[in-house]
Amino acid sequence: MIQASNITLRIGKKALFEDVNIKFTEGNCYGLIGANGAGKSTFLKILSGVLEPTNGNVIITPGQRLSVLEQDHFKYDEFNVLDTVIMGNQRLYDIMKEKESLYAKEDFSDEDGIRASELETDFAEMDGWNAESDAATLLNGLGIETERHYSMMKDLSGAEKVKDLLAKALFGNPDILLLDEPTNHLDLDAIGWLEEFLINFENTVIVVSHDRYFLNKVCTNTADIDYGKIELYAGNYDFWYESSQLILKQRKEANKKKEEQIKELKEFISRFSANASKSKQATSRKRALEKIELDDIRPSSRKYPYIDFRPNRDIGNEVLTVENISKTIDGVKVLDNISFVVGHDDKIAFVGSNEAAKTTLFSILMGEMEPDEGSYKWGVTTSQSYFPKDNTKIFDTDLVIVDWLTQFSEIKDATYVRGFLGRMLFAGEDGVKKMRVLSGGEKVRVLLSRMMIEGSNILILDEPTDHLDMEAITSLNEGLKKFKGVLLFSSRDHQIVQTTANRIMEILPNGTMIDKITTYDEYLESDEMARKRQVYSMTEEDN
Repeated sequence: MIQASNITLRIGKKALFEDVNIKFTEGNCYGLIGANGAGKSTFLKILSGVLEPTNGNVIITPGQRLSVLEQDHFKYDEFNVLDTVIMGNQRLYDIMKEKESLYAKEDFSDEDGIRASELETDFAEMDGWNAESDAATLLNGLGIETERHYSMMKDLSGAEKVKDLLAKALFGNPDILLLDEPTNHLDLDAIGWLEEFLINFENTVIVVSHDRYFLNKVCTNTADIDYGKIELYAGNYDFWYESSQLILKQRKEANKKKEEQIKELKEFISRFSANASKSKQATSRKRALEKIELDDIRPSSRKYPYIDFRPNRDIGNEVLTVENISKTIDGVKVLDNISFVVGHDDKIAFVGSNEAAKTTLFSILMGEMEPDEGSYKWGVTTSQSYFPKDNTKIFDTDLVIVDWLTQFSEIKDATYVRGFLGRMLFAGEDGVKKMRVLSGGEKVRVLLSRMMIEGSNILILDEPTDHLDMEAITSLNEGLKKFKGVLLFSSRDHQIVQTTANRIMEILPNGTMIDKITTYDEYLESDEMARKRQVYSMTEEDN
């Protein structure tokens, strides 16, 4: 059990939290939600002891071990992958290293023998003999292959480091698990594995995530941060949303009834206060009026952008033909003889763990990269808007937002362009911010503004939900569902893929592709996918 007791945190004159009291109990997974800036990550830091509150304290059941998903991806660069995971239980790791040091001594003394015996007892009690196999199981589940387990952390990619730090947090069955955005940079396969792990996890979990499907799948309770308070709801994210909307509706209806009652009382008092025979009744009505208090209904701090992609022209029958495209990068064949034809009603999600292949394919289709072999052809009626995963070059400019966006608008009018920025929550002077100083979330919203203003009938999006908050992801999901053109996209957001795509393409690690006209959930359950993956796995083993 972990409990926040009268927690207040002030930053300058502003109170981020005020008198928060909440208890997180064993056997439950709590989704911690709230608008950007509400303090979700800050609250996790208070619970973990990294940040001291202004007032109040955190209470943890004595003897329980708390584990946190760390965010410093370079902290363990000088350690190997497997050891880093085992450090998730620091006491066990320290025992392992002290044992190794003792047994490596050439002048092993009687005192060393006594100490070694004590260590062996503690090691056995902590199930130390299974530590390496348990760590390997976590790594394999998250998609880090066995041959990488003894690599140095500094040699891993950014996504692999995230997976290793996640395995470290999960290692050793911690009593309390704090996870801040655990699905960031995970592919959908790894997210699916994590979902099953947390569903079967029997201790306390508190998780911050912008992935609605993930929260719905794993959470038993939802803790909502709004205006410095945390309100606890039983149930997952969807249940919270329905419950909070129902409570808001009930409060508004109750206020409406009170307002009607107030109006009637005031009218009576006004008519009969000067009437001697009615004066007692008027006085009674005044007392009743004074007792009526309207509920203070504050609007949520959450803000939803308005995302609406409208093509300027209809798309013809010929959309895109890809023939035998192959591409090798740094000696690795990421695309191997890829061919497909896109129809005018297609909404295609590119899925799988081979993220480099998806990004490479999109770059080729947008003319930013040449294939080694093969070709592609866009239909004459098509126009494309592209959301790249890496937008570094785009924002390397001294232009302000409104001037940059005007370049892509047929109507060269600042007021017209600012209208699109307003939809994406850029208010007032935000439009004259320089492009290079924008935050990650602001950059994404600017790029989505460009895609709306371009009016293309084909959208290509490579992981557009990175850096977006829950509200913006929800709005993007709705915008993609309503879009009348063709979609080619990759996303780690299960709900976006499931509710938007009508065709699934998975690029396997060897660069080949599975192509099925189906929803994502149906694809995951399909026998064909399992069979083809098994064939691929056997082929790799033979090699």
